[in-house]
Amino acid sequence: MTNGSSRRILVGLIGANIRQSLSPALHEDAFAAIGMVGHYHLMDVDTLPGRKLEELLAAARTAGFAGVNVTFPFKEAVIPLLDQVSDEARQIGAVNTVVIDGNGRTTGHNTDRSGFRAAFIEAFGKDVARDKAVLQLGAGGAGRAVAFALRDLGVASLGIYDRDTGRAKKLCADLGPCARPLDAPEPAAANAAGIVNATPIGMQGHPGLPMTPDVVRAGQFVADVIYTPLETEFVKAAKARGAHAMGGAGMCVHQAVDAFRHFSGRTPDIDRMKRTFAEAAARRSEGGLA
Repeated sequence: MTNGSSRRILVGLIGANIRQSLSPALHEDAFAAIGMVGHYHLMDVDTLPGRKLEELLAAARTAGFAGVNVTFPFKEAVIPLLDQVSDEARQIGAVNTVVIDGNGRTTGHNTDRSGFRAAFIEAFGKDVARDKAVLQLGAGGAGRAVAFALRDLGVASLGIYDRDTGRAKKLCADLGPCARPLDAPEPAAANAAGIVNATPIGMQGHPGLPMTPDVVRAGQFVADVIYTPLETEFVKAAKARGAHAMGGAGMCVHQAVDAFRHFSGRTPDIDRMKRTFAEAAARRSEGGLA
């Protein structure tokens, strides 16, 4: 099924709470654009009770998948299960894209870092975080990629808060002297040029706010990695307080561009992928989720 001569390809996504994912629309349209018949299969552990990550990855290999994306809560847990991990993904300590070759060998990559970085530059410009202090919420799989992307963007200091203090400390140690773990996020917000939410809080199925928005001020940038819904309550509150805010749509598209390249060896048309995302998001909104 992954043989290029057949012009058919099978890929998918392993994670929890992914039923509203727009990745199937993005990838299947991108495959069609290059003359391939592609199917993007969702493997949601919330609807597959008792199925473990190891079993789902093994099933994908057996079924002849060309690869899978991996999302919350498996981006770190998948690493020991892989035959090979790219240098960048190993540095980040998280994988969101797994390529499976014709012999069933698995190679892990991370496209969240480049995806967030590209989306950030589109939304705010390449220098808005340079030499500035930034507050990040979350140090899990997505948070690790986002933190390295912020380092790429030249932050002077990165304060990281996670309810798991050990996880925040580990990420800061891996990032180097620019990063420091925080006991609470709110005190750091006053002096921060911007705030990034890299937690799942605010996503459908994870209601609430990652921190109080009362400390957000006009002129700050606020970024959220979540795109289900397109605007979280945190993003809405930040905009209401005069902040420049972006949701996770841009990151979703840009990481998908890089993941598609890993799966197919071809670079998709990013403008087409953006249009596909917008159309799929509109259809999803008509179904009751903005």
